[in-house]
Amino acid sequence: MSDGWRALSAHQAAVARPFLDARERERRHLVVYLSGAHAYGFPSPDSDLDLKCVHVAPTRELVRLEPGGDTAEAMEVVDGVELDYGSNELGPVLRGVVKGNGNYLERLLGELVLAADVAWLDDARAVVRPLLSRRVARHYVGFARSQLELFDKTSTAKRALYVLRTAATGRHLLATGELVTDIARLGAYIPGEVGELVAVKLRGEREALPAETAKAWRGRLVAAIAAVDRGVAASMLPAEPDAAAVAAADDWLVEVRRAAW
Repeated sequence: MSDGWRALSAHQAAVARPFLDARERERRHLVVYLSGAHAYGFPSPDSDLDLKCVHVAPTRELVRLEPGGDTAEAMEVVDGVELDYGSNELGPVLRGVVKGNGNYLERLLGELVLAADVAWLDDARAVVRPLLSRRVARHYVGFARSQLELFDKTSTAKRALYVLRTAATGRHLLATGELVTDIARLGAYIPGEVGELVAVKLRGEREALPAETAKAWRGRLVAAIAAVDRGVAASMLPAEPDAAAVAAADDWLVEVRRAAW
């Protein structure tokens, strides 16, 4: 676990801290994770702060006739900093992890942690790692394809980088069982020309690529996505999570519920 605050400027950190303090008063976070361009290794000065969290809801909220507390969202712009906050409750998160949901895996196993209940997060990581399976391929291929569709509508460097990062994370996870989101550490799965995209992205979030450049990159993006599918057969991960690992996650969730509320 690394200190995600180091990825932020002093001004961004000064804005984010009181914002997150307010969210913590609303719910108990297991982890607050800095996602988006900061986690992927290509933030630009106008990048938003993509704050993705896992929280534990009070048991009384989960057992009502109309249960609540599963999700929470907030978006604010404070002193020029855009804060995009989303949090999901631990139970649905673990169910998503069993299904191979990469968004939830990245929150629990990712490096850029801004805040955490350290004991819970350590336990969560020990529970989650044995749940990794080839099911993750479906998530990373699906998300990469959705980003390719957005690239086809507006061919920005940001969208191209999102496709490449997503596909590379999926390939690396399938090959090694290790979750890595930073393109600087995914060079084996990223085209060597990626530097030209990063240079454009650093100038701004919405700067479009020239038509010929976009055309050349689209072929590379399609190839990157196809490579994830090809990586499934050779993956070191099991086809699906072991039943004992799922049972262990279930037992741990019950322990957290009992201890927390």
